[in-house]
Amino acid sequence: MAKKKARPKREALLMARGITRRFGDRTILDGVDLDVAAGEAVGVVGPNGSGKSTLLRCIVGADEADSGETTLAGRELDERRPEIRQDLAVVMDDIDFFPDLSVVEHLDLMARAHSQPDAEEVVNVVLDEVGLMEVSGQLPSTLSSGQRRRLALASAFVRPRKLLVLDEPEARLDVEGVRWLGDKLVAEKRAGRAVLLVSHDPGLVERVCDRVVRLGPAPEPAPDATDVH
Repeated sequence: MAKKKARPKREALLMARGITRRFGDRTILDGVDLDVAAGEAVGVVGPNGSGKSTLLRCIVGADEADSGETTLAGRELDERRPEIRQDLAVVMDDIDFFPDLSVVEHLDLMARAHSQPDAEEVVNVVLDEVGLMEVSGQLPSTLSSGQRRRLALASAFVRPRKLLVLDEPEARLDVEGVRWLGDKLVAEKRAGRAVLLVSHDPGLVERVCDRVVRLGPAPEPAPDATDVH
């Protein structure tokens, strides 16, 4: 774990302890510990197959760890509990949309289902932020892959939340979209929310994350210029 810059230690909002996950005789995660405080962003990085997405899935309960525990604000993190759902917003790669609802109807339902005050106003603000206002009346199936990714992110941003858990949120976004995402996540931190994200974009990680957790083997140092042939 490497600190981006020294900061006073804050009490953890999210605490994961001893997360272990095995598939057959292969151990993907071996006793991983991780904390995220309110107003802080922690990035999880590493090579493909190192268990980054598996860690996030175990933390939020989408996958069952073989051992370990996770708490959010001192409570066991179980998405089935209403008090957890109102504090947690998750964006994974396999998010589903309501196929018969338009973009705005989908977001309105998400906001109201999670008891978002002023749901209509919040949805309109988020639609404008993510650049989907012009396609708000369309079905998700008619959107481009980048627009669907923005809709997935919007589905999290219309919810009340203390913690955002994001698995490669920059995937399928263009350069402008990644820049917007960085701005949004920095704003989330300033609003006192915690962010945990997996990302393959070094620029996004550098801009947003206060600390980085690396899974898998450490990267090999780059060769000296004199060694390059």
